[in-house]
Amino acid sequence: MKARDLMTTSLVVVPPETPVAGLAQLLASRGISAVPVADPEGKLLGLVTEGDLIRRLAEEKRGPLGWFLGLFADSRKLADRFAKAHGARAEDVMTRDLVTVTEETGIDGIARLMERHQIRRVPVLREGKLVGIVSRADLLRAVLAPPAAPAAEETTDAALLRKVIAAMREQPWVDTFHVFPTVQDGVVSFYGFHRSPEVRRALVVLAQAVPGVKAVEDRTRPLLFLLRATP
Repeated sequence: MKARDLMTTSLVVVPPETPVAGLAQLLASRGISAVPVADPEGKLLGLVTEGDLIRRLAEEKRGPLGWFLGLFADSRKLADRFAKAHGARAEDVMTRDLVTVTEETGIDGIARLMERHQIRRVPVLREGKLVGIVSRADLLRAVLAPPAAPAAEETTDAALLRKVIAAMREQPWVDTFHVFPTVQDGVVSFYGFHRSPEVRRALVVLAQAVPGVKAVEDRTRPLLFLLRATP
């Protein structure tokens, strides 16, 4: 699934000269947490979030000590913070340094960007112009959506066994030497030895994620501290 499959396209977009008071009223009346700022050609300029507006309320006047410490701070950051706290228009308070994606970006890549940059949404661009936004809520809906029905030929026991083994080999924590699966009537059973309760639980999760698997039975036992081959 890609950004174009789950992005929100019915967006409220404002011009850069929009008053801050109007932005606050817009967010409150529409029940949204952010609004894009764009020029007349549709080029994305920034994003105003509820956090940007709340920051204005939290801004405190700088005392003598704060003024002194400010001499050693990054002047660009201080100026940007001042503009956000006291600006009167959208272009003053908006976040300009945005993380964006294209319509072809996969949901895995979007999730990694959100996690890495600690953000709640990413604008979707087409040739530099805004076409949608993907939020955390959109990703959650994609995760909770029911999976597509697998093809009939993929649900045979032999095919399921191949998929489970392939999935096991992709994970570095799986000890394929001591754990082996079987499939009977769509039910996956694990036999052998596991190294920890965490590995045991993860094996069940791994098999449950294979399309076509009806149930998973774990029949493994704890691996001995020292497993010797019998002479």
